[in-house]
Amino acid sequence: MTEETTLEVPLVELRPAVEAVLMVADEPLDPPSIATAAGYPVDEVVRVLGELAAEYDAQQRGFELRQVAGGWRYSTREEYAPVVEKFVLEGQQARLTQAALETLAVVAYLQPVSRARVSAVRGVNVDGVMRTLVTRGLVEEAGTDGEHGAHLYRTTSYFLERIGITSLEELPDLAPFLPEMGDLDFDLDAALDVGEAGDPAP
Repeated sequence: MTEETTLEVPLVELRPAVEAVLMVADEPLDPPSIATAAGYPVDEVVRVLGELAAEYDAQQRGFELRQVAGGWRYSTREEYAPVVEKFVLEGQQARLTQAALETLAVVAYLQPVSRARVSAVRGVNVDGVMRTLVTRGLVEEAGTDGEHGAHLYRTTSYFLERIGITSLEELPDLAPFLPEMGDLDFDLDAALDVGEAGDPAP
């Protein structure tokens, strides 16, 4: 670590800082990346990562902290996979939530776009919502960001079919401030209403 990346007086506590950074990351994070963001030495970050992983295991949390692909990331604990699967499958029978509609709108207008950027636009973590949209066939992966390596996402042909257009060029013009998406939410809400007679849920 250099003097520029290690703060003499860290602004926040390390353990919650590590958790916060990992929560919003698109890809596994290596200790140096976390250390740079949190302003702590790499060896301290490595120690805390190990402590957190052991703590989650001891508490039998529904998630775990795993070291994969040269970095660390959160994942669902394997024994709870059936519960998650049941939740996701049942979610396909339900109408999209307001959060899902807003997230879908951001992807539609900014695609290809990373989950981190969608989260930044909406001001909340969208990992769970994005997984739902992917599962329901409305959003799909579209390669990776050449600069950061993050997964990019785009809408699918099924999305176009559901809202009744043939290409993205037919999407209505959007006001300059993307988060103000009231009209678009209404249109998507109506087009994606899975309760319509004879129209199966996505």
